[in-house]
Amino acid sequence: LAARLNVSRQPVVQALALLKVQGFVRESGRRGVVVAPLDADFIAHLYELRSALDGAACRGAARRGSAEAKLWGPALIAEGRAAFASGSVKRMVDADMRFHRLLYDLCGNPMIAETAALHWHHIRRLIGGYLQHYPMRDVWDEHQAILDAVMAGDADRAETAARHHADNASAKFTALVGAARGADTAGKAAGKRRKRS
Repeated sequence: LAARLNVSRQPVVQALALLKVQGFVRESGRRGVVVAPLDADFIAHLYELRSALDGAACRGAARRGSAEAKLWGPALIAEGRAAFASGSVKRMVDADMRFHRLLYDLCGNPMIAETAALHWHHIRRLIGGYLQHYPMRDVWDEHQAILDAVMAGDADRAETAARHHADNASAKFTALVGAARGADTAGKAAGKRRKRS
């Protein structure tokens, strides 16, 4: 990596150490480090936390930021739908992140946003990986439902819609990872049978 990036080894070692602490890479014996695989338990735990944080953020946004949501939210929904129509995973992920950041900005509690920020890199990775295979048309319908509740100042409905959105994503991501793991296990078993025969 150092040679490819034309830098000394020290910044590469520091970057890999940081990525390891953040859970993006893991030790792989003599091979060094590898990208950490997505694990269904990790995804479920991450989205359980996200459900709670998003719910609290949207409840606060409905109570404190409904006027700003009316000002900025519809444009973000339109941007997200356009990103989906473009088929660009990067545009879809960026639009998704902007929408959720607006809600965190409007909630009135900076500690919710700070806590969520610790995990957004993992969430971004999950969203990007999922969208490469399964573009989610219903995401922007769910975002619209959240925004409608926030703009109406309906804290209970905003929290419920946000939690539904996170729980729905969790179910889809864990199912995808479970299916991929099952296919990988079946492929390895078939390979072993072929070697024996």
